[in-house]
Amino acid sequence: MTTESPGRAYTSANMEAVSEPFGGDKKHGESFLGPIERRFIDWAVPKLPQWLRSWQLTLMTILWSVGMVFFGWLAADDNVWLHAMSVMVFGQWLTDSFDGTLGRTRGEGLVKWGYFMDHFLDTLFAGSVVIAYSFLAPGGTGFLFSLLLLVTMAMMALSFLSFAATNQFQIAHHGIGPTEIRIGYIALNTLVFFTGNTVFWWGVPLVLALNVIVMIALVWQTHKQLWAIDKAALAESNAGR
Repeated sequence: MTTESPGRAYTSANMEAVSEPFGGDKKHGESFLGPIERRFIDWAVPKLPQWLRSWQLTLMTILWSVGMVFFGWLAADDNVWLHAMSVMVFGQWLTDSFDGTLGRTRGEGLVKWGYFMDHFLDTLFAGSVVIAYSFLAPGGTGFLFSLLLLVTMAMMALSFLSFAATNQFQIAHHGIGPTEIRIGYIALNTLVFFTGNTVFWWGVPLVLALNVIVMIALVWQTHKQLWAIDKAALAESNAGR
């Protein structure tokens, strides 16, 4: 039996990770607005200033997340701050859409760092959205927001765990992707501004129920896919003996 120092083991693991093909920068699934969004990104990115770096755009999600929670807190007393929440959503879409293309165009090489930090911060932003809306909700709906936060985090984890098992990063399902969801947030802000917070009485249970249904469907779909992959690999292994 041989032993290996932690430093050597860490280096070996890193070398394996570098040599393996990485699929995190290749997104699968097309949303309804994907083609339009792609044309806009390809047009806009070459016009960005030369001093701007992709990692700077990625880290700006921290700003959008803090702003989302802050303006949600302010909107609890004055619904005019809902528009500032919409600006945070738009800003996060803009920087999140541009960072990957900018990095590839300028050859920055932050592929795995970009995947890790981009989607870690996406998770942070998704949680900040739920927290921001919880400030606006009428009394008695707090427990529903706790459940919604749990389901939101589970949905993000589902996406990342599925990628870890398949090396395919699915970004959209049945035409619905991050851009469509962000538009939904902005539409909700506009609706609440004009109609008031009572929309949360029926809106939160509806959104929670829809998210649970979608989560169960995606878990079932992923379960069947990975089961088939494992069984096919086992059959191939047994055939080769």
